[in-house]
Amino acid sequence: MTDETIKTMKLYSRVERVYAQLRHAGIADGEPVPPGVLWQFDQYHYGGTDAVDEGIARLALEPRHRVLDVGSGLGGPARFIASRAGCRVTALELQPDLHEVASRLTERCGLAHLVSHRNGDILEGPVPAGGFDALFAWLVFLHIPERERLYRRCHEALAPGGGMYVEDYFERGTLTDDERETLAAKVYSRGLPRLDELRRDLDRAGFTQVALEDVTASWIGHVVERALAYRANRKHETALHGEEVFAGLDDFYSTIARLFRGGNLGGVRLLARKL
Repeated sequence: MTDETIKTMKLYSRVERVYAQLRHAGIADGEPVPPGVLWQFDQYHYGGTDAVDEGIARLALEPRHRVLDVGSGLGGPARFIASRAGCRVTALELQPDLHEVASRLTERCGLAHLVSHRNGDILEGPVPAGGFDALFAWLVFLHIPERERLYRRCHEALAPGGGMYVEDYFERGTLTDDERETLAAKVYSRGLPRLDELRRDLDRAGFTQVALEDVTASWIGHVVERALAYRANRKHETALHGEEVFAGLDDFYSTIARLFRGGNLGGVRLLARKL
């Protein structure tokens, strides 16, 4: 995976737009940012901080736990986990621009003592073996077709007794050729697993207590509402970010809504343990 190719997904373009959102909220560049203000802008996944709270509860996080957030984006979930659970979190992000913006935001939020940002690929490092008690990923694994290798790396990263919490896409029905092409071109996703394939790959990687929950029904409502709300807010979004950013995100949000409405794309919540 390269930074250039993943930018076909417009959600990941012009990520510095978060600064304009903060300025609109009355926070000038370089000023401290209350984490609660940022949470409305820095969660790229579905469900926002409620989804992160769910992960914190499912893995029963405590301050003593060491956490790895894979594909950490703007650092929103990592900062929320640090704030809510008091854990030390390593935020691992592949894309340099996201990594740099996330690092600055963490400094401005006063959370650099708990959140450590790393620019790198989970498939290659830098992830110490057995270095973490919990691993999270929100809408990240869909970008990584090397699933068996990915799950082995995640398993290696966890200490004995550690847990993994993931929310991601899966192939729920039979994706059409057009849907597969759209996922590849606009979502940078090639070869989603079916649930039985996902369970098989996790078993092969050594995970136990694997639980897979189909959350498609709740995600459909979210993505459809998001697409409609964004388009209805065109005047504001264009004034804030410009026509190019608006057009790219409008197309992305409407594409995701269309894919989920088609019934073949699904959402899964995954929990697994390392003995």
